[in-house]
Amino acid sequence: MEQYKEEFIHFMVDSEVLKFGDFVTKSGRKTPFFVNTGFYRTGSQLKKLGEYYARAIESTFGTDFDILFGPAYKGIPLSVAASIALSERDGVDVGYCANRKEEKDHGEGGKLLGAPIKDGDRVLIIEDVTTAGTSIRETYPLIKAQADCSVVGLIVSVDRQERGTGNKGALEEIGETFGMKTGAIVTMSEVVEALWNKPYKGLTVIDDEIKGRIDDYYKEYGARK
Repeated sequence: MEQYKEEFIHFMVDSEVLKFGDFVTKSGRKTPFFVNTGFYRTGSQLKKLGEYYARAIESTFGTDFDILFGPAYKGIPLSVAASIALSERDGVDVGYCANRKEEKDHGEGGKLLGAPIKDGDRVLIIEDVTTAGTSIRETYPLIKAQADCSVVGLIVSVDRQERGTGNKGALEEIGETFGMKTGAIVTMSEVVEALWNKPYKGLTVIDDEIKGRIDDYYKEYGARK
């Protein structure tokens, strides 16, 4: 595993973003682990997060795109942080864009904030996690309705490696459905590899009991070829 990936996993633990317990995902699945990017709450955390996203974006997509689109609400700070990091790391000045949950009816109005999406733009979507692909199926048509643009891909922080609507992984299924590349900073397999029975700051984050629950979860919801 690349060093920056392991550092990112520890960063999620330090930020209390990666949690283990009993949770329910947006798709309604009961899960023993959860990634909540809403717990990145300080300037230093967002700066680091943007740098990790930028590293993964460079590795998977390069920097040949125009707009970084973050679906409201959690995607808004992600798109801002990552666009700043891309500017600082690579000197690449991409625009950030996000949707409004409710269309603005005063001032300039509109459904979007940030950089406008124009004909010919290449748009990269940035999200926190993708479980069953529910969110992207709402986001993709929203972007395409703005202009004659192309959506080049989707980057998430953690690939949960779960089935989408069929047996394939949600990210793989999304890529095939919408004809775009997908990527993640880390996969859940890498999270387990980095934390299972490997004490971090004196704490075993994933012990045998938690590992067993994760294994059981993937027996039910894991991607199958």
